Amino acid sequence: MNVHHLELFYYVARFEGITQAVRRMPYGIQQPAVSGQILQLEKDLGVKLFERRPFALTPAGEDLYEYVYPFFSRLGEVGERLRGEESRHLRLAASAAVLTTHLPRVLNTVKKAVPDLRLTLREVVTSEVETLLLNQEVDLAISVVYGKSAPAIKCVELLRLPLILLANKDAPEKTFNALAKDARDGEIRAPLISHPPHEFVSKLFREELTRRGLRWQATVEVNALELVHPYVRNGFGFGLSVEIPGMEISKGVRQINLPRFPALVIGLMHTGKLRGLAADFAEQARRYARDLGRKKK
Repeated sequence: MNVHHLELFYYVARFEGITQAVRRMPYGIQQPAVSGQILQLEKDLGVKLFERRPFALTPAGEDLYEYVYPFFSRLGEVGERLRGEESRHLRLAASAAVLTTHLPRVLNTVKKAVPDLRLTLREVVTSEVETLLLNQEVDLAISVVYGKSAPAIKCVELLRLPLILLANKDAPEKTFNALAKDARDGEIRAPLISHPPHEFVSKLFREELTRRGLRWQATVEVNALELVHPYVRNGFGFGLSVEIPGMEISKGVRQINLPRFPALVIGLMHTGKLRGLAADFAEQARRYARDLGRKKK
C-alpha cells in the first residue's frame, strides 16, 4: 500500500468525504487527484473503502481507518513536540460561560509557569466536543458529561452541579413535593421555564420525573441558564436551573432544592495520555474545581 494513499484515505474518512477533506487538509491538493489516488488504493486492496453518496465507510474501510488513525492523527502532535511548540501551545474547547467566567482564572495560573503560553480557545456546544477531540482539533474540552463517550475519549470529573428550581418570591409552593402534590393525572400544572428537551439539564430532570411517574410541560423554553432568572422574577413560572458555585440568586427569586434528583456532571475530556502543558492545565482545572466545590458547601 502506498503510504500517501493511506494518508489521503485517513483525511477522507476523518472529514467524511473527499470534498470536505480537500477543504480541511493541512496542505493543498486538488479533488480529482484525491479521488484518483483513493481509487488506486481501492484497486490495490481489491475492496471498496467507502460509499460516496451519502458518505459511509464500508466494513473494510472501518478496519483500515481504525488501523491508520493512531499514526496519522498524532502527526501534528509529534511535529509540535519536536519543534518545542507543544510545551507552550494549548487548544481548549468549552461553553461560553466556562470560557468567560472560569478559564481565565485557571489559565492565569498556567501562564505564570509558561510566560510565552499560546492559546487557541473555541466556544462549543456539548454535541460538538467528541468530534473535535477525535479529530485532534483541540487538546482538551470542559463539557457536560452525559451518557457513554467514544472509547478513545477519557474523562475526569470536575464538578457535580445539583439541579434546582427557581421560584418567584411570591409563589406559595416552597418545595418540589408541594408542586408534585398538586399534579393532576401525573401532570404538574404550574408553568415551567426550561431548556429545550434535547438539552442535558432538561433530559436529567425529565428522566427523574418519569421515574417518579410525573410529567411537566415547559411553557417557556430558553437556550441559556442566564435567561431563567428574569423570567422567574417576572412571574412566568418556576425555572429549571443548576446550582453553580458563586451564582447569586436574583432579587425577587428564591431557590427550591431538588433532593435525590441527579446532578449535572462537568468533566475534563481528552484523548490519549496527557503530557506537559496539557497535564499541567488538567491539574490546575482539577484544583480550581475542587476549590469551587468547597465554596459551594
